[in-house]
Amino acid sequence: MPRASARHILVETEEKCSELKQEILNGASFEELAKQSTCPSGAQGGALGNFSQGQMVPEFDQVVFNDALNVVHGPIKTQFGYHLLEITERSE
Repeated sequence: MPRASARHILVETEEKCSELKQEILNGASFEELAKQSTCPSGAQGGALGNFSQGQMVPEFDQVVFNDALNVVHGPIKTQFGYHLLEITERSE
């Protein structure tokens, strides 16, 4: 079963998510900005650890198991809010 590691930042609005993505693209640290996340993972720089396909919500899985590694993806809308997502590792 495919597995991956990723980190994310979760915020309430698409606007805030887009602002944070721009800050990262301009050189800000993903880990530092993750402290603004509404998810407890923010305290660990947004790290979600290693997980299997199907463990996360479908919108998340779609990106994690199909899109490029080490790129900031998002905003991604889920039932929890808006995410920035970076896939750090993936195996089949």
